[in-house]
Amino acid sequence: MCDKRKRQCVCLRQVYKSCLDGLLPSYQAFYRVCSRLTKHQSTLLSGQDKQLLVALAGMDVSVPHVAVVSLAVCCRALKLCKVPAAVLHAFDDIRLQPASQVVLGLPEHILAPHAQPSPNPVQLQMTTPFPVTLPECALPADFNKQHGLLAKPYKHLVHRAVLEQHMGEFKSFSTNPFQLNRKGIAHGSRTWQNSEKQVYLFLGYCHHYQQVSQPTLQLFLSSPLIAQYVSFHIAAGHSQLYIRNFLSCARCVLRWWQSKPGGNHPSFVEGLEWLQTLGLQVADQLPRPSKDPKGLADVGKWMSAPRLVHLIHGAELQSQDQMQQQGVTVETSRYMHDAALAAMTFSHLPPVRLSCIRSLVVPAYTGPCLYPDCKEPSCEGNRLSIMSESPLLMHIQLPHHKNARKWGKAVIEFDVPSDLAQLLHTYLGAPRKALLEHHLLIGDTCPYVFMDMHGRGFVAAAVLTLYWQKWLVSRGGVPMNPSMCRQVFVDERQSNNATAGPSNQGAAMVMGHSVKQWDKWYDMQYHPRLAQNAVDGMQSWRAAMLQSHPPAAPDLTLSSALHCGHVLVSDSEESRYQSCCSDSDIDIDLD
Repeated sequence: MCDKRKRQCVCLRQVYKSCLDGLLPSYQAFYRVCSRLTKHQSTLLSGQDKQLLVALAGMDVSVPHVAVVSLAVCCRALKLCKVPAAVLHAFDDIRLQPASQVVLGLPEHILAPHAQPSPNPVQLQMTTPFPVTLPECALPADFNKQHGLLAKPYKHLVHRAVLEQHMGEFKSFSTNPFQLNRKGIAHGSRTWQNSEKQVYLFLGYCHHYQQVSQPTLQLFLSSPLIAQYVSFHIAAGHSQLYIRNFLSCARCVLRWWQSKPGGNHPSFVEGLEWLQTLGLQVADQLPRPSKDPKGLADVGKWMSAPRLVHLIHGAELQSQDQMQQQGVTVETSRYMHDAALAAMTFSHLPPVRLSCIRSLVVPAYTGPCLYPDCKEPSCEGNRLSIMSESPLLMHIQLPHHKNARKWGKAVIEFDVPSDLAQLLHTYLGAPRKALLEHHLLIGDTCPYVFMDMHGRGFVAAAVLTLYWQKWLVSRGGVPMNPSMCRQVFVDERQSNNATAGPSNQGAAMVMGHSVKQWDKWYDMQYHPRLAQNAVDGMQSWRAAMLQSHPPAAPDLTLSSALHCGHVLVSDSEESRYQSCCSDSDIDIDLD
């Protein structure tokens, strides 16, 4: 292989690594840009070159369209993909590297030339003394909500070797099924994603606002930094739940440091107690804001159940009419997809959790379970199945839901109502095929029932939330979160004017919780409604008391010897009375 070809392989290796690190949207997106630049004249890698690329990057051999393009085209494509400048300089170094064999042997030195060794574990301890109060904090002039290390402005950091080492060890400590020096059970995939997000947000704050040039997990050992970060969140107006999630993540990081050699310093125990105290006081001083339907409606964040049902029903009818009149096009297919997604979220079913809707796979999928934490070899995942075509019968089974572990792995399953089944069956045919052909490359597919505007599943909850809000506004609704549909449904079912419908216990089971959780989390009018019902009930109680026959009144008449309501007492009784009064006065003064 010539040096130029080796440099091309190294360049593609770094492209693929950038995709894994999140610097590029996906390898397919980069390939499409390269194809447009070369007018679709790029060639594929040979088998030998692809094996080399796999050996260098750990690249999945099933990734299609591994193209060999010129290095100049590759750099132009990277600029169009908006890769940070520091990474572009790294690719320029690859292109101009004369000794390509050295580049092949030491690829990590390209992206991390100044990596420093891990800190000495024997010197581990927290910064003391611990702050006794939070410092004053005002938002800086250059305040940016996207201040995490994974945000675009900070992806240029090249000193990431120590941080990547720390994150790898912390992930293993948190997610290993059996980690006997860790308290509690292993973190699931979603819990780990939240912890990772909190870590990068804190390190991004330290890098941008505290001028820390090389952020690592060792910054969690600084209690003053944590106190300043909490004050920063308070100044930004973030909720107490957001801050407490960070403090919980900080405790997990400290326990990881405790498990390392030299982590038995007494300051770690004091630090864990300090973080717990800080979390309790944050919860006390920053109470959750009370929400009610009227207040949410005033700010455009609430729709009543009848209005939402009519809106979704209108979208269903219009999507079917457009499909009959215009045929199967990308536009009509997307319209039917959105109507089916809305119908699954609300109206036909008790509002199923969004995580279940996002992970629902099509009936034709025959691969393994896509749930990251699934350990059952025969599990089919959250699946939509077609039981029979005539008559049409569809079935949904949800083994992976939030309370699956608490319920003893009980599966939520039910037959789909006929109207919704007909809508889903129509969408899963030609319309869904048209969307896949439009968004994805030849040979690619999407196993999920619902997909975003790029033909990918809604892997991230935030993507589905934004997608739903835009669709709802386009239909004349308000930008309400899809998760609020659960509150809308419970508000109607628990109201005094609730219409005939499903049993509360059955509906709560489909929603993935219990009726008690309705009262605690979802019913926003629980307390005022109970109070008003109690006051209204008191009126009928009072009327019943007045209608009952009262007992005979006691005789309170006085003797004729007593005049003007005065009671005659003897001298001895008067003196005894005055003595008691004086004692009472003394008691009052002492109190």
